[in-house]
Amino acid sequence: MSGTAACRTRPSRACAPSPTRCARSRRERRTRGRDGGRRAVSARESAVEVAVIGAGAAGLAAARALRAHGAEVAVLEAGEAPGGVMQTQRLDGYLVERGPNALQVKPAALAFLRAHGLEGALLPAGPEARLRALFAGGRLVRVPAGPLDALRTPLLSARGKLRVLAEPFVRRGDATGESVADFAARRLGREALDRLVAPFLVGVYAGDEARLGAEAVFPALVAYERAHGSIARGALAAARDRARPRGLRGSWSAREGLGGLARALAEGLGAALRVRTPVAALACDGGGFALELERGETLRARAVVVAVPAHAAAALLRGVAPEAAEALAVIPYAPLVSAALGVDPAAARAPIRGFGFLVPRAAGLDLLGVLFMSRVFPERAPAGRELLAAMIGGARWPGAVDATDAELAARIGAGLERTLGLRDAPPPLAVARWPRAVAQPDPEHPRRVARLRELAARLGRLRLAGAYLDGVSVADALASGSRAATEVREPCARSGPAAS
Repeated sequence: MSGTAACRTRPSRACAPSPTRCARSRRERRTRGRDGGRRAVSARESAVEVAVIGAGAAGLAAARALRAHGAEVAVLEAGEAPGGVMQTQRLDGYLVERGPNALQVKPAALAFLRAHGLEGALLPAGPEARLRALFAGGRLVRVPAGPLDALRTPLLSARGKLRVLAEPFVRRGDATGESVADFAARRLGREALDRLVAPFLVGVYAGDEARLGAEAVFPALVAYERAHGSIARGALAAARDRARPRGLRGSWSAREGLGGLARALAEGLGAALRVRTPVAALACDGGGFALELERGETLRARAVVVAVPAHAAAALLRGVAPEAAEALAVIPYAPLVSAALGVDPAAARAPIRGFGFLVPRAAGLDLLGVLFMSRVFPERAPAGRELLAAMIGGARWPGAVDATDAELAARIGAGLERTLGLRDAPPPLAVARWPRAVAQPDPEHPRRVARLRELAARLGRLRLAGAYLDGVSVADALASGSRAATEVREPCARSGPAAS
């Protein structure tokens, strides 16, 4: 919501900042005792202008943006290191991603990275990244890269292709509250949904197209239909719009993986970044906030950015904004397991080339997909070997995160044998279990997010950030943190996906 709208919303008396308090210098800041009198900050208490809870992509982006504008910031991270899900490790000559494997640099994220001198930390994917495949009909089939390829692809029957071509003539509908399954079937046909759209969602959300919301998952496509009556006509209009902000094409990482990008984001924060520092409770404190840390310390802040996953944000806000906490708590997540394998490419019947492949539900495999990381980014595997990232779990097998390493290895091995013809796959180099890996925005998600932002604004200078609000990617998280920083700098700061 806009900063103007936030100012029109009546703030909570407990947390709304007064002009006097906002104008008070850092040296003059004091806290109030229970009797209403003033007292100095004690040894077990400290004060800061803005507290950022969470040092994932969103929290680090918020902290960088706030520091760039001279704000005094404390970043509180419960884990051992900054980065959240952006975790990279070196194992036996392989560079292994435990979380996301690549980054799509969207316009707002690109603006942020450029504003903070971080664009140079990015590493583009190689040319093979354009080659992507689906496992269909017992073999790997290349995904069409454009309209002409779509006419020739064996993934769709002649009837299915004609149905897609008829999309501009399909009557305009209303995608409000519509699932991805219903939206895609209505605009493109059931065959395109099952054979193209649903497999794509596996790679991004590891979710169920019948439960995901079209407005949240495909906001651009929904906007095209609303503005132009057709996805195709809207896409053509967008392509002609030279003023439209653009990101970087293709997939990106950093030379030391996305963990290296996390370190670049954290660079310069110094003592402001405190790891192994969980926040036990958040409370209103006069015109600001009091954060109770698990070490028994109280941190008082004039503003707060809550940049943790939805379920963790719900726990923090339960005492100060119960309605917001309730809305956060119902946002579902899909579990996911990522396993890294170093393989001999000569042992596979199918060529290991391109970005990788996805496995549709109809294939009957637990495997969701496999990325060929060493084919896309340099120096990811020793000479003569290939690094594969196998994904398993999601809505297809929610229990994967509770399976043993042996069971996971067996199921992944069975999937690799069937898809790549890779017999006797080696045991994984590393297995990363993420019980809450990817937020699953349902058909009501946009209205829920709007309500969450309204409720947070009522508390004054408190904002939410994270990869569950306006998108689930690292780029979405960066943009979310940047936006939160812009809004929280002043009680009535203008909002939007700003670069700073």
